[in-house]
Amino acid sequence: MKRIRILLWAALLLSLLPCLAGCGQGKKASSSEWTLASYNIRNAKGLDGQVSYDRIAEVIRKFGADAVAIQEADSATQRSHGLFVLQELGRRTGMHPVYAPAIDYNGGTYGIGMLCSEQPVDVKHFPLPGEEERRALLVVEFPHYIYACTHLSLTEKDRLASVAVIVGALKGYQKPVFLAGDWNDTPRSPFLSEMKKHFDILTAPEAHTFPANAPETTIDYIALLRQDSPKAVCTHAEVFDAPIESDHRPVKVVVSCGE
Repeated sequence: MKRIRILLWAALLLSLLPCLAGCGQGKKASSSEWTLASYNIRNAKGLDGQVSYDRIAEVIRKFGADAVAIQEADSATQRSHGLFVLQELGRRTGMHPVYAPAIDYNGGTYGIGMLCSEQPVDVKHFPLPGEEERRALLVVEFPHYIYACTHLSLTEKDRLASVAVIVGALKGYQKPVFLAGDWNDTPRSPFLSEMKKHFDILTAPEAHTFPANAPETTIDYIALLRQDSPKAVCTHAEVFDAPIESDHRPVKVVVSCGE
């Protein structure tokens, strides 16, 4: 009888193996879908003149994002009372802050960054052309994808010159590569035409992002670098209804990756 019970347990375990394998495959599949967002936070200063990290953090939490590209953030400036703005937002959202200074400003620095749900594998930043103000490209590597952030120049010549630098910094990865940020240009501009030679724009150009209280143009984007493999597909894109927290509205996409 004891031997029969052992055989029955063995048969039961064997019958569960396909289910266990399926559960493992499901977990792997879920790691190939990511929610990415981008937000020019105006250093947390709203259109009502109020500086509120809590208010910006509340918007960011609503994204449910794996990574959020951030533009216009202070670090240790006098106007921010010596605070590291991304750290303040990270504390309020439970996300890891990554920062890339673009310029020295007001006793500290001012630049771009990222809030991440997981610790990055690697972080790099590169200078970009900026006649009126130095600009930067932040490249953050995660186990399954690359997410880059930038805030481009107000000058068209600088933006056009930035294309080659950006593509050069992002090519060569064997993972999907996404680029987000405030590009300071509109969908039908010469700069966007150049970018579209290398990137697929995932956010909808007709969904306006600026100004936040009455959007009439699109200058904030999330894009995918074109490469042979692996492939990634955008399954959802939206502009968040955030009319007062900053002067820009944030954008968000959901992407999935398949071979």
